[in-house]
Amino acid sequence: MNEFLQQVINGLSLGSVYALIALGYTMVYGIVRLINFAHGDIYMIGAFIGFFTTRVLHLSFIPALILSMACASLLGVIIERLAYKPLRHAPRIAILITAIGVSFLIEYSMIWAFSPQPRAYPDLLANYQLQLAGLIITAQQLFILGIAIILMLGLHFLVQKTKSGKAMRAVSYDMDAAALMGINVNSVISFTFAIGSALAGAAGLLVGVYYNRIDPLMGIMPGLKAFVAAVLGGIGIIPGAMVGGIIMGVAESLVSGFLSSTYRDAVAFAILIIILLVKPTGLLGKRSVEKV
Repeated sequence: MNEFLQQVINGLSLGSVYALIALGYTMVYGIVRLINFAHGDIYMIGAFIGFFTTRVLHLSFIPALILSMACASLLGVIIERLAYKPLRHAPRIAILITAIGVSFLIEYSMIWAFSPQPRAYPDLLANYQLQLAGLIITAQQLFILGIAIILMLGLHFLVQKTKSGKAMRAVSYDMDAAALMGINVNSVISFTFAIGSALAGAAGLLVGVYYNRIDPLMGIMPGLKAFVAAVLGGIGIIPGAMVGGIIMGVAESLVSGFLSSTYRDAVAFAILIIILLVKPTGLLGKRSVEKV
């Protein structure tokens, strides 16, 4: 039983990171019905920004986190304005191909600029352990989970209680009607990309601290897993992304602990297949009827 609980604890911190990345997917999809496959690479950029701000500028964890979020947010807005906005009324397949192209552009630009070699992340957090009833909880796990919860609660407050959040919800319901009501749709879409990218940047820094290793291709698999988490919870539904991320992290940790780490990546896609067969709208999604 203790081993099971230990794996659940390990999975919670990992799942909270997936949830932060998945929120970006689900927010963008909820607004413009776009799967931003470059989102995992924004997460990678956040990790590199954190690396250089701590190595070169010698900043502590919190300033590095803020800078990672700010730079990732700016990158998200630039990508939206240059790559996605001109294609907003194009066929969805064109936007999807563009998103994949942007992803490759970011990845191989980073390889060209910084080489493909992995880098060791500096120690930014205390490395002590808390033992409770035979369970081991590290300070890093507590800190990562705490930061993720704070960011997710902040996002919930932003979306539900602020004027900008109301505008985001209005655009997600009906973009044309929101424009007729005086809402600047372009600004809302850019703001959505900025917030989602900032969360991905934070996740990149947290993963760098947790695994102590980053590289230019580190965003591929976590980006895909976060997309699966968003689909699992219900794509376009913010609480669904949080739930899906936690489930993904716990499932991956349990598979690694009780079966083999070889299957830790495969479990994500097994979950995707099952959820598409059983409940295509996701755990918190509702079936909708589309008029033609």
